[in-house]
Amino acid sequence: MSRILGLDHGDKRIGLAITDPLNIIAKPLRTVNVTNENVFNVLKELIKEYSINKIVVGLPLTLKNTHSIQTEKVLVFIEKLKEEITIDIETYDERFTSDIAKESLIAQGIKTGHNKSEIDKTAAAIFLQNYIDEKSI
Repeated sequence: MSRILGLDHGDKRIGLAITDPLNIIAKPLRTVNVTNENVFNVLKELIKEYSINKIVVGLPLTLKNTHSIQTEKVLVFIEKLKEEITIDIETYDERFTSDIAKESLIAQGIKTGHNKSEIDKTAAAIFLQNYIDEKSI
């Protein structure tokens, strides 16, 4: 059985989430600091460690369902990712997931002001859960 990895790409950090082996539940995994870590090496290690067969990258569309500057940055990242990694890579609409993640963390009593990495990996888990829920219908 293999898992799916969700990526919430940002300029400073990439939030990562992973499914269970049956692809039923997504949970936050960790964040990767874009400036301090080799993102592709980290992803390759995780692919081996967790037997990942698919990556789902959050696509930050605008409210009008169009591309923004951040959308274009993510698409450039995806092209580089496809050059480095040979498994299936898909995109998924990630609108509002950071806001939902922040609200969820606050409701759990987790401070979010200086803890942006928690928001990033939780946002990745939210859109990854939505992705697997849609695929199981």
